[in-house]
Amino acid sequence: MTIQQHIRSVQQTMEQACVRSGRNPVDVTLIAVSKTHPAEAVLEAVDAGLQHFGENRVEESELKIPVVSAQADKPLHWHMIGHVQSRKAKQVVPLFDVVHSVDSLKLAGKLSETLPTGKSLDILLEMNVSGETSKDGFAAFSWQDNSIILDEVMQFARQISLLPALRVIGLMTMAPIVPNREDARPVFTSLRYLRDTLQERLEIPLPHLSMGMTDDYPVAIEEGATMIRVGRAIFGDRTTSHLL
Repeated sequence: MTIQQHIRSVQQTMEQACVRSGRNPVDVTLIAVSKTHPAEAVLEAVDAGLQHFGENRVEESELKIPVVSAQADKPLHWHMIGHVQSRKAKQVVPLFDVVHSVDSLKLAGKLSETLPTGKSLDILLEMNVSGETSKDGFAAFSWQDNSIILDEVMQFARQISLLPALRVIGLMTMAPIVPNREDARPVFTSLRYLRDTLQERLEIPLPHLSMGMTDDYPVAIEEGATMIRVGRAIFGDRTTSHLL
């Protein structure tokens, strides 16, 4: 199958998940995760109609994004979905339209400080609701049963929402790798409830939920995802080459 055929297959699965959950497919954005894949593959996806792409390494993005954007015949939206060290904030700001992986007040502060006057940046707060030690994100496991954890998450979200030039538009999480995608559902449900709780208590709009990848995105859509991050189902297995 070609990249275009893979994209159509993913889109059909997205539409089916939306039908099952009574949602409008236009409310779910497909982010094609292009990390480790060459610019040529990304441009094939652009030709197939996609405009949202996700990268997770600053160094690779600095090489790839200018090449792709210069050759694309439409505006593209670039999403940083990987862990960002605060010292690399200056490199992230000019490259990306959205940062999904804000997991510390320090990083948020650096992003805010780096933005040029008059510019703003959309961000999502990464939450570790699964409790996996291998996952990044603010510690939010068992937030529903532990008021201390919820209070800490609320303080974290409130402080970041007050930083200049940053627009907190929602939450992001990564589910654990599980043999059955249904096993990931509780993680997605937890993030949605956490988003709803923060919206209500902090009185700030958080319209977006970034959750779901190749193995579990249909379940994530059923649980309210507005952004899904799909790589392997579109581009195939990751390559080890970063050649453009």
